[in-house]
Amino acid sequence: MMGLFSQAGSHIKRARGLSVDDRAPEDTEPDDTSILDENEGSVIISLISQLRVGMDLSKVTFPTFVLEPRSMLERITDFMSHPDLIFGAEKCDDSEERFTRILQYYLAGWHIKPKGVKKPYNPVLGEFFRCRYDYPNGTQGFFVAEQVSHHPPISAFFYISPANRVCIVGELRPKSKFLGNSVSTTMEGENRITLMGVPDDGEYVVTMPNMYARGILFGKMVLELGDTCVVKNEKNRLFCDLEFKTKGFFSGTYNAIAGRVRRGNSDTGEVSGRWSHVMEFKSIKSGSKRVLFDAAKDGQNIAPKYVPDVEQQEPYESRRLWKDLTQAIEERNMERATEAKSAVEDAQRELRRKREESGEKFVPRYFERHDGRIPRDDSFEAIDTVQTWIWPPATG
Repeated sequence: MMGLFSQAGSHIKRARGLSVDDRAPEDTEPDDTSILDENEGSVIISLISQLRVGMDLSKVTFPTFVLEPRSMLERITDFMSHPDLIFGAEKCDDSEERFTRILQYYLAGWHIKPKGVKKPYNPVLGEFFRCRYDYPNGTQGFFVAEQVSHHPPISAFFYISPANRVCIVGELRPKSKFLGNSVSTTMEGENRITLMGVPDDGEYVVTMPNMYARGILFGKMVLELGDTCVVKNEKNRLFCDLEFKTKGFFSGTYNAIAGRVRRGNSDTGEVSGRWSHVMEFKSIKSGSKRVLFDAAKDGQNIAPKYVPDVEQQEPYESRRLWKDLTQAIEERNMERATEAKSAVEDAQRELRRKREESGEKFVPRYFERHDGRIPRDDSFEAIDTVQTWIWPPATG
């Protein structure tokens, strides 16, 4: 094992970015890969030399140059970026068409990613992110996410657009492991989508693929989505088993997906394409095809979100909590970034120590847990509470 680390060290320490060996892997976009400089490579090798294959990485502190300058709680909003794909689905008489619209919403969130291989900040316990959407049709959407558990890490989120009658609630439970030349993150949890205008449909439940950072010891660092996730609506007996395909060593392509839609035990359609490019649905009955999402054509049409200025935020709101770290990363000042990150983490450890000494238990501010799940609440009271809290009425 040490021979492998030694080889990796010598590979990273040579001049980067000019030789044939330093080119990005075939089929990847320039923004999909990361090439470390000598100092960054040395830090990675020093960190990895302390790890063992299969080790849980939840308590491992990664260097700041691999961080995306936003919290995981904010990154969840990527799935709210193309609301036009789901708005109006309740007006479709065909349950299969409503199901397809849910598929579109889900698949459209993956093309949004930082340049290179980056991970968002790990939220601290009690951290929250809130925002509001003002849509071109005059309607609004509201989103809030909170870190409700630290060990194990659980992020809960709630989105609602009252006028468009869409409600989404869910939780993510990421678990990362060191696999040798890669790091895997198993994304447990689910999104539960409700078309409030079609209550008989019940919930549309969506699970997540896993994530892999490849090439952390040798080769180029590449981020991939892999394994199978499920989109299902049990009330209408509609299901889609969707495979995010990782590239094989000798064959295949990056970012490919393939899936089959079925009603009960009968296949009704096929999903294919690349989540970073174009994805299509083909009807088995008619043979016709339709584009589910074209990232090149429609990827820039992202719904803007309104977030209060940092000065107006509470201490545990994501952007305020991590503002010093974010500023340091944007300025490429890694020494100051490390100090800022440590300051937040040290304060959290001290707070946890005080809780343990006093016997105090942490109680989430915006969510409750029942049997490990975050219950859905799309009542008028919940809608009013979310709107009032995220965008309180003006006073004066």
